[in-house]
Amino acid sequence: MRKPLVAALTTALLSGALVASVGAAPASAASHRAVATSAASAASFTSVAAPALTAPARAGAGAGTGTPGEANAKAVDFAGTVALSNCSGSLVRMPSSEPNDPALVMSNGHCLEGGMPGPGEVITDEPSSRTFKLLNATAGTVATLRATKVSYATMTDTDVSLYELGTTYSAIETKYRIKALELSAARPAQGSAISVVSGYWKKIYPCNIDGFVHQLREADWTWKDSVRYTAACKTIGGTSGSPVVDNASGKVVAINNTGNESGGRCTMNNPCEVDANGRITVRKGINYAQQTYGITKCVGVGNKIDLGLPGCSLPKPTGESPKAGVSVKEILASVRP
Repeated sequence: MRKPLVAALTTALLSGALVASVGAAPASAASHRAVATSAASAASFTSVAAPALTAPARAGAGAGTGTPGEANAKAVDFAGTVALSNCSGSLVRMPSSEPNDPALVMSNGHCLEGGMPGPGEVITDEPSSRTFKLLNATAGTVATLRATKVSYATMTDTDVSLYELGTTYSAIETKYRIKALELSAARPAQGSAISVVSGYWKKIYPCNIDGFVHQLREADWTWKDSVRYTAACKTIGGTSGSPVVDNASGKVVAINNTGNESGGRCTMNNPCEVDANGRITVRKGINYAQQTYGITKCVGVGNKIDLGLPGCSLPKPTGESPKAGVSVKEILASVRP
């Protein structure tokens, strides 16, 4: 998972504060997720140090970086991206969104303040008051936006969270001169030049789409039809939830979420690729994202999530008790010496 999790827990362990952090973690409001999930996630959230306020950086930019044919995407900037307490994200709109619709912020499902959703778990219309730092083109903070609810979140098939804000696109644009990034309704193409824009680190990672993965498996979670980057996108913890922008159209085509850090096979922080025949491939150092064009088919009038719309394939709530999310023990097991 591409959030600052391992470093935060390592710091907590060294200071002897892990137990205290977990014990002090507040339960999420009206949450139906396991207590262990909320406690583990809250411990990592409260231990995260804010990134240094340095000048915006374009990771890998400059002569001699990347591989032949990979663009540096100089036209892509930070306007419309957001920084969360532990992840990156973006202010997004659908092709059908109207100016007076309540605005949406998109990040990863594993970045939720209440903990990682368990396999098979789908969260809809859960109250939230989470805040987001809205950035301008040069990565300066222009506003603090606040959610009213988690409209949708899951880590099943994809890894996404969509927060509804208490303000509209029109109000944000009028007051801050920032437009939301638009989600493309079209599937991205292999070889396309892209930019992974991290509001948390204020860095842009330029590369290309290397290909698509039938299934991407990490610990207990499985994602479908994932985007695999070329090696130039060396995303790190904190880039989770970053919008993946198609350089040609300027639209969002995916959401950054993970990468294989140490060559492990299908373990936490070491996802593996599974093809249609069940064959497993491990690509150490390669990073991944989840496509977002399918989300556009699941948003109806008023920017409301409608999982019953024709063509909507996002996972739906089953009404069954979900498997508990990641535990403290599992997170600690992912901390490397």
